[in-house]
Order: sequence, then C-alpha cells, then structure tokens
Amino acid sequence: MKNFADKLIEAVKAKGNAICVGLDPRLDKIPASIVNRALAYTDDDGQHLSPTAAAAKALFDFNKGIIDAVFDLVPVVKPQIAFYEIYGADGIKAYVDTLRYAKSKGLLTIADAKRNDIGTTAEAYAQAFLGEVQIFEGDNEVVMPIFEADSITINPYLGWDGIKPFLEECKKYGKGVFILVKTSNKSSGDLQDLIMQDVDNKGGPGKALYEIVGHLVDSWGADEIGENNYNFVGAVVGATFPEQAKRLREIMPNTIFLVPGYGAQGAGAEDVKPCFNEDGLGAIINNSRGIIFAYEKLGMLPDAYAEAARTAVMEMKKDLEG
Repeated sequence: MKNFADKLIEAVKAKGNAICVGLDPRLDKIPASIVNRALAYTDDDGQHLSPTAAAAKALFDFNKGIIDAVFDLVPVVKPQIAFYEIYGADGIKAYVDTLRYAKSKGLLTIADAKRNDIGTTAEAYAQAFLGEVQIFEGDNEVVMPIFEADSITINPYLGWDGIKPFLEECKKYGKGVFILVKTSNKSSGDLQDLIMQDVDNKGGPGKALYEIVGHLVDSWGADEIGENNYNFVGAVVGATFPEQAKRLREIMPNTIFLVPGYGAQGAGAEDVKPCFNEDGLGAIINNSRGIIFAYEKLGMLPDAYAEAARTAVMEMKKDLEG
C-alpha cells in the first residue's frame, strides 16, 4: 500500500503546486441563491428540510461549486469540521459528503478535526476518520469506512498514547496525520514557545516546547519514510512564524508541513519559504477564506464565487512561484 506522503508528493508534482484549499464554509457568506434553493427544497413527500438540514445542504452545494472549480488545479482540500458540527448530525453528513465528493474528483483530503485522546477513545477516532469500523457481530457484522478522509490533524498533548492508534490506522490503510507543532495563531507562543530548562539534562540552554514536539514528530515518523523521502507523519507549522518554521525544517527534514496562516492571517509567499526543503517539496500551503470567499476581495458577485475561487488559486500559484 502506497505511503500517504508519496500520494501527496505525487499529487503536488502532478498539479505543479502545493496549494491546499480549506473548505470552511460560513452560512452568512454563502450566496443567497444557494441558501434559498436549500430552503425551498422539498422531499418526495413535499416536506421542507429542517433548518439544520437546509443549512447543511447549502454548505455541501457551496463546497461542490468550489471543488468543481479547483479540482484540476490543486492537490488537496481541508474541510475544518467545526463549520459543519455547528449544524449537528446534518452538518456532519455534509462533512462526510464533502470528503467523499472531493475524493471522487481525484483530490486528497485532510480532515481538520484536531482529534486526540488515549486508549479505546483514540482508537475510535482513528478508525472513524482513517480506517474502518466494525458494526455488529456474527451474521450481522458489517465492516465499513465512515469519514473516509485521507489524513487528519491531531493534537500531541497526550503524548505517544494519543498518537499510536492513529499511526496504526495509517499503516493499515495508507493514510496520514498532521500533528500540531507550531500553530499560526497569535497566542500560540503562550505554550508552544515556552523554554523547557535543561531538557537534555546537560546543563545547557533548554529547548522551546515546539522544538521538543518537533523532535518527537520526527521520531514518530522515522520508520515510515516513503519512496519520495517523506513520511506519513506530518506537522502543522504556521506560516506566521517563519523563524520557527526554519528551525522546525532543520529538526524534521523528512516531514511534510501543513502550513496555515497564508493570506487572511497575514503571511505571504516569503513567509512560507522556510517550510519547504531544498527540493522544493515538503510543505502544503493552506488558504481557506482567501479562496472560498475570494469573490469579496475580487469585487465579484456572490454567485460568481466558484469562478473567483479558481482565479484566487491561480493568483496564489503565481505568488508562491515568485
């Protein structure tokens, strides 16, 4: 079974860019025409959808428009689950449908869910997002995938106990993980930049917490190197902290970085350069609002959101190439 990192690197090479489109839809920014169609939709019995079901339909229809507009340009998409969970079970269905539709168009997917726990709870998360779930037993047994994501973001705070179940599913099904290391938000340094004194017990200066996590991520993926010299244990490294990204690239030479912070959070092409290796690979750059709501910045009508998204991707590609 092909290593997830190989799948991702090959997709990046095929599309000629390392752009990840974040599918983070917000109902108040979705074109009124899509929302109105969802509100007017009726089932076979002539019944309108519940409010949450109508909202979920609007999200999925919007996502389909984005995916149709960019699937031939980019290698991967990343739906953030919070924007779907807010609508309960109906929203989760829209999330699953979005992942499946993206895969049907040949895109790799990252479930931005930031899951983590220990024991059977971590196993359940890992099986649901990355593997297969056994339902019932005996003659009634069914084994099937649930979310069907190609990869997932996870939190390292619980240590190896919370990481191992995800890596086991990755090995079985050719999936990947992206572990939070240095995030793009302004207050990330409150914890991630803390200096751990004498961490090596040698009396020297300590390492920052994000550096320690980087070393752990590197060790967790050390035995999972693919044909392209990268492993399926990735890291989330924010573009808003280029100096830290440079240090983490030194620590994790074989790790693919998922890089948030480009665009709306203020980072640009220069800021993401330290995330790449000398081979020009090793990172994927996420852009969410700057692409899916590009119609606002470009001064286009909301109904032209898909065309605007395609334009934004092409502009981002040129920016990163420069």
